[in-house]
Amino acid sequence: MKSKKLTIKKIAELAGVSKATVSRVLNDYPHISDELREKVMRVVHETGYERNHVARMLASNRSNMIGLVIPSGAQFVFSDPYFPKLTEGISRAINQHGLTLALFLFHSPEEGIHTVKNIIANGLFDGVIITGDRKNDYILPIVLESDLRFVMIGRPEYGSEGNLNFIDVDNYIGGKIAVEYLLERGYRRIGVIGCSFNIAANDRVRGYEDVLRENGIPVDPNLMADGDFSMDSGAREMKKLLAHKPDAVFVITDTMALGALRTLREHDICVPDDIGIISFDDLPPAIQADPQLTTIRQPIHEQGQLAVETMLQLIDNPERPANQVELPVELIVRASTK
Repeated sequence: MKSKKLTIKKIAELAGVSKATVSRVLNDYPHISDELREKVMRVVHETGYERNHVARMLASNRSNMIGLVIPSGAQFVFSDPYFPKLTEGISRAINQHGLTLALFLFHSPEEGIHTVKNIIANGLFDGVIITGDRKNDYILPIVLESDLRFVMIGRPEYGSEGNLNFIDVDNYIGGKIAVEYLLERGYRRIGVIGCSFNIAANDRVRGYEDVLRENGIPVDPNLMADGDFSMDSGAREMKKLLAHKPDAVFVITDTMALGALRTLREHDICVPDDIGIISFDDLPPAIQADPQLTTIRQPIHEQGQLAVETMLQLIDNPERPANQVELPVELIVRASTK
C-alpha cells in the first residue's frame, strides 16, 4: 500500500503502536526499543511514507522541527519553576507557528555532549534553542564549530561580541534596582546570596556591589554567600550570613529566597521586621511564600517567545545581523521588605 496522503495516525494503526511512538521513531528519538523501531520502519518503507516525508523536507529545505536544549541537568530542570515557565513561552510560540518542539535534557555533561553531537549529525532540526548562561559552557563550543543554527537564552560567557544570537534580561540593572530599593527603605547592612558558576547571577551580584560602592558602603565579603540556585542552598547560605547580622539580604533567585525564608523561620527571625528579603525572577512561588516576596520580575515568557521569533528569522535569513536582546526588568514590591 502506497499513499501520498498517508498520516502518522495510519502508520500507527498499521504498526500497532501509538502515534507518539511513530513520531519518536521518525524523529530519531533515543530510548526506543529496536523491536518498536523496526516495526514502525517496516510500515514506513512499505507505504512509501518516508520518501514522501523526505521529499517535502528537501523541497522546502525545512523540517519545521526546533530543538530545545537545557544543559542544566534533568533533575534540576524539574525542580526549578523557572524552566517550566520558560518552556511554556517557547512552546506557545512554537505552536503559533505550526512547528514541532523537541526537548533535550541531560543527566551529565558527557550525555549532553553525545546528544548535541547527534543532533548536529542527523540534520533533522531547523535549529535549536539553548539555555546557556553557565560559565564553562560545554555545549557552546560544539555548536559554534558546526553549521547548526542556534539561539541562546541567557547571555553566553563568550561569543556575544560576534554573530551569536541570544535573548536575555538586564540582570545587572536588576541587581542595582534591588539594592537601591533596599537602601531607600533604610536598610544598610545588606547581604547577598549569589551563584558563582552562573553569568546572570554574577551580573546581579555585580549590580549589588556597584550600588553599595556608589553609596559609600564597603562591600563586606562576610555578607556575600554563594548558593547553587537550589532552595536548600538558599537555606544553607542564609544560615552562614546570620552570623554577620545583615538587616536585609538580596537573594538572586526566588527559589533560593524560599530556602532563606525557611532558615529565618527556624531561627524565629521575623521578615520584614527583623530582616528584609528581596529576590529575583517573580515566579509563582514568590506569591505563595510567607511573607510574599518583594522581587525583581523578569519577562520569562517573552524571552521564550523572542527566542523562537529570532530562530525563525535566522532560518529565513542566515546572513542577518545577530539579534542580541536584553529585556528590561521590573521591581515588584510585596511583604518581605518594610
